[in-house]
Amino acid sequence: MCLLSARPVLRPERLTPAAWARPPEPPRPGRPRLWLARVEDLRGAVTPLAGTLLDSRERARAAALHRVPDQDGYRVAHVCLRMLLGAYLGLQPSDVTLVRQSCPVCRAPHGRPDVPGVPLCFSVSRTDGFCLLAFADTAVGADIERLPASDVVPGLTATLHPREAAELAACPPDRRAAAFARLWTRKEAYLKGLGTGLGRDLRLDHLGSSARGPCRVPGWSIDDVAVGRGCAAAVAVAAQ
Repeated sequence: MCLLSARPVLRPERLTPAAWARPPEPPRPGRPRLWLARVEDLRGAVTPLAGTLLDSRERARAAALHRVPDQDGYRVAHVCLRMLLGAYLGLQPSDVTLVRQSCPVCRAPHGRPDVPGVPLCFSVSRTDGFCLLAFADTAVGADIERLPASDVVPGLTATLHPREAAELAACPPDRRAAAFARLWTRKEAYLKGLGTGLGRDLRLDHLGSSARGPCRVPGWSIDDVAVGRGCAAAVAVAAQ
């Protein structure tokens, strides 16, 4: 049985360069601080900063992306991340050391992103045109996705928890893409928070597709995030 979390949809703050100029308010205990970056609005401010703020690994990753919109989105996401981390931590953005924790599944270094030695946790997600950034005082995961084409959904349902697959099968066709996007962002936010990402079997966890909210997961707070029409987003924060 899925117990709905009955939590309100969270609304992120719109990220602008003005947010970088002063230290932002820290996350409240157990609650995330969310920022939504619109790539089109920030591309001009980010481009001259990327060459000096991003480290060699980040620059190589951006250059390896084939589509220009993907390159722009990556640079916006990572420059914004560094600017906000610098503001939170009182550091120059270029001095922020970003590492990956060990994956709980395979122990390889592709788990949650981390700044060594600081208590601030964070997560970044991007989709065409938007980036979502989440900060918390405990483990956090965030995900944002464009709604998929309706013909994409049936091929993915077999990878989901059986009850999630049944929910999607029972959903009216004209609502199925939105239901899948809600479900997927909840699941991926939770898996990012765990540090496993998609390395964890997607069939293990029932997050649900209901528009009323995600299912409750012991030890975690999972919320939908309002990011506008055509997208879905969610954030997961570990209980303290």
